[in-house]
Amino acid sequence: MSEPMQEHIEDVYADAVHWHVNTGGETIHAKRMPGRFRSYRWYASALWLLYFVTPYIRWEGHQAILFDIPHRQFHFFALTIWPQDVWMLSLVLILLAMTLFGVTAVAGRVWCGYFCFQTVWTDWFTWLEDKIEGSPMQRRKLDAAPWGFRKIRLKLFKHTLWVLIALLTGISFAAYFNDAFDTWHRYLTLDAPLVAWVVLAAFFFGTYVFAGFMREQVCFWLCPYARIQSVMVDKDTELPTYDVDRGEPRGKVGGKGSEKRGDCIDCRLCVGVCPTGVDIREGMQEGCITCGMCIDACDSIMDKVHRPRGLIRYASRKEMEGETLPPLFMRPRVIAYSAIFILAVGGILYGLTHIPPVELSVVHERQPLFIQMSSGDIRNKYTIKAFNKTPDDMHIKFTISGADGVRIVGDTSDIVLPAGKMIPFHVFVEAHPSDLKDKKTPLRFILEGLESPALRMEYGSVFIKPTGN
Repeated sequence: MSEPMQEHIEDVYADAVHWHVNTGGETIHAKRMPGRFRSYRWYASALWLLYFVTPYIRWEGHQAILFDIPHRQFHFFALTIWPQDVWMLSLVLILLAMTLFGVTAVAGRVWCGYFCFQTVWTDWFTWLEDKIEGSPMQRRKLDAAPWGFRKIRLKLFKHTLWVLIALLTGISFAAYFNDAFDTWHRYLTLDAPLVAWVVLAAFFFGTYVFAGFMREQVCFWLCPYARIQSVMVDKDTELPTYDVDRGEPRGKVGGKGSEKRGDCIDCRLCVGVCPTGVDIREGMQEGCITCGMCIDACDSIMDKVHRPRGLIRYASRKEMEGETLPPLFMRPRVIAYSAIFILAVGGILYGLTHIPPVELSVVHERQPLFIQMSSGDIRNKYTIKAFNKTPDDMHIKFTISGADGVRIVGDTSDIVLPAGKMIPFHVFVEAHPSDLKDKKTPLRFILEGLESPALRMEYGSVFIKPTGN
């Protein structure tokens, strides 16, 4: 082996010699190196930039995505979701859960390795740390060094940037629940309500402490997903896997007996780049977030020692045991997750395309069920609640159908529904006993829009008369 190559291996070993599975006793300083999976992580992290940008997107004069809790309105561009439509939120949560479970069953903890906010924010924080304080070896030396001007300057600069990111994270979250520009103005003028300060404090603490200090310990001890992943994976799941048959026995390149050694040169770079300090050569472990950093590291070493890539690669247990991996459509877990996913998507699409502009309910008065007038007519009282979900006032009329001789008392030909308001009002319905055959006569209340004839809604109820009439 050439002298530069030998020096590289020695540098790698020196940089990774401190590594083991950390349980909180030390700070993990993972080595950052380029590669295919590192690029994938950058692309996935870039998606989270939308979290900071989205609150400032405007749509038809208002914030495009706004969760207006005081007015009970959730705005998504041209779509407004009201509490009456919140059942779709359950379908969205089911959809996200099935996506998570399905992807995990196929390729392991892809969410944890690439998209989880804890992973992404920690990656940003450690990237800044790497740029400011240097390589992992330099950071360890700096941590162990006595406090001086250089150490204070570097640490202060790093923590200042961490604080700014944490503050921006908290303010961005609050901006989803109030106009973004007004949110900034209230924070900067110290005029924000108490709940806004609580939200900012919670997100500041969670971001600064979890991403800056706890890091992989959040995955080990706080995240429940790390505990339940074992029930989602099976022998067909493709995970970052060390090829034991090819890699063992380990040993340095060259020297006596090298022809009997495996391809693993025991450089420990796969451990040195792992953000959770896992040694993938010891098999699948709770700390592995399947980010693929170990694959990039191992492939780079295999290139340098002129051996085939793939000593560490995405592979299932069946593949490693020489079995054939079945296609996705023949795997029971994937089929079950996919079926639930499709049903959830169908329910959401149906809900989005069938959200009525007016929510209507009719409640029959129970005390009393009816009143007999001096003329002999029977009168029933109904409470009608009409909720206008549109941004404009609406003019409607009410009629009834389905029962001959039953009529509405009073004028219901032009009722105004204010925009975004629920208006309860009472309607009296009368009928002569001779026109009613049964004690309970079915009837239907019909709501029609005056400006929009296409708006027509019906609600079923009954008309009640006294027994014996």
